Amino acid sequence: MNKTRLFKKTLLAATVALSAQQAMAAGFQLNAQSATGLGRAFAGDAVIADNASVMARNPAAMALFDKMSLSLGFESITTLIDVKDATYSTALGSSTAVDDYDDVGGTSVAPNIHLIVPVNDKFAWGVTAYSNFGTKTEFSDSYTATEYGGLTDVKSFNFGLAGSYRANEHLSIGFGLDAIYGQGSLKRSPSATISTLTGLSGDLINVNDADGWGFGFNVGAVYELDANNRFGLSYRHSPDFEAKDDDGQKITLPLPDIAEFSGFHKIDNTQFAVHYSIQWIGWSDFNQIDFDDLNSSKSALAALGTSYDKQYQWQDGWHYAIGGTYYLNSDWTLRAGYMYDTSAQDSVKSISVPDSDRQWLSAGFTYNINAVSNVDFGFTYLIGKDVDVEESTTISGTELSSVTATTHADAILVGLQYSRTF
Repeated sequence: MNKTRLFKKTLLAATVALSAQQAMAAGFQLNAQSATGLGRAFAGDAVIADNASVMARNPAAMALFDKMSLSLGFESITTLIDVKDATYSTALGSSTAVDDYDDVGGTSVAPNIHLIVPVNDKFAWGVTAYSNFGTKTEFSDSYTATEYGGLTDVKSFNFGLAGSYRANEHLSIGFGLDAIYGQGSLKRSPSATISTLTGLSGDLINVNDADGWGFGFNVGAVYELDANNRFGLSYRHSPDFEAKDDDGQKITLPLPDIAEFSGFHKIDNTQFAVHYSIQWIGWSDFNQIDFDDLNSSKSALAALGTSYDKQYQWQDGWHYAIGGTYYLNSDWTLRAGYMYDTSAQDSVKSISVPDSDRQWLSAGFTYNINAVSNVDFGFTYLIGKDVDVEESTTISGTELSSVTATTHADAILVGLQYSRTF
């Protein structure tokens, strides 16, 4: 295999892994299980149990249901991403001011469905399907720093089976199994400078629908003080996710574990309830991405001075959420919430998938169609921060280009859901 072809294949594998990893950072962890949760910034979502979607956050909460319950809906996520004050520099000594870019983001739709089936007053089981992460950013083909822009489109779907057991009037426990399917597309093109210095032509990266499966589990508990006060605790173990690109090269990505504590308290003699959550996401597991099926290329890679293992410097993420629910009357329930969401990215940042600490401002409502069915609407405006980014492209120990910029990412999330008991 000649060096140019080897470089293309290695860069493809490395960049697919980088793109998928960045898309799973805290900035693009999708809380897309329900429109109900979206309307309260997911505060208290591991224990409120106002519809079947709660099983996606805590399997033990299925014990709170005495009738078969179904919820189905979708969430749309529109990212508003700006890249400004960018400068593109090359190994030839040139520096170019890059025009501000305010149309990087896109809109993704994440469907969800949940079913809880009580067996008796002790046992219940359920199935669930929803998207747990996704992002899409796309730069114009004319963007100056083309090897840092391009197309990034990544999504995943979680399919779960769970059961719960009520130990006594206060304590319930649950356990679930997860199958995670991931899919992604990625396109990167070399700038004129990269083409000149490397002799590469055409796309650096052009991957369509690389995909794979991973398997994990989740456990949870609910403790009920009384009918109006309860706490929930859940833990989700995520797998090492394996995906194959179009060349058949296998990439292993360690997904983060997630732990959540929630509380719900309906105030006596009022129509108001307060609820809250603290969630930990173990993004520090992303210290390295491993590549397989490159054994025959390792000596050539060493000769080129490139690496087949990609190092990262991620940090654990936290969500802090508080919300309120107002039970207006038999037809309408109103809710609102606030979340502070910390970034997973630390010293390693990207203009193609920016991330930062963010604030969630959320509101929503439930309308009861009749005694057994209702619709939910949820809305969130997600406010990010300006982040200074510096990236470079290095081949054989030589930096060919670099870009510095300031990124800012906001988002608009809208959810709609139908729920019914049987």
